[in-house]
Amino acid sequence: MSLVLEAAEVLEHFQWKSPEEIEKHVRDNKADIGEELADTLYWILLMAHDLNIDIVEVFEAKMQKNEAKYSVEKAKGNHKKYTELAEE
Repeated sequence: MSLVLEAAEVLEHFQWKSPEEIEKHVRDNKADIGEELADTLYWILLMAHDLNIDIVEVFEAKMQKNEAKYSVEKAKGNHKKYTELAEE
């Protein structure tokens, strides 16, 4: 599927690079990375359209769900999975 191919092209910019190398690569290739992100977004929006999914509505609902699941107070600076955070 084209979405996966485009996402892979984004990831190619970061694969096998150290944080320092990534920082320099982003500085030097920001426009190219942006174009790959735009290509990925295009396929996401097209799929949402074709499936009659209101992507803005779904995105907002998902962010609210994530906010409830991963509360900042519990999750910030914590590496635990959300199921472990819920036990605290």
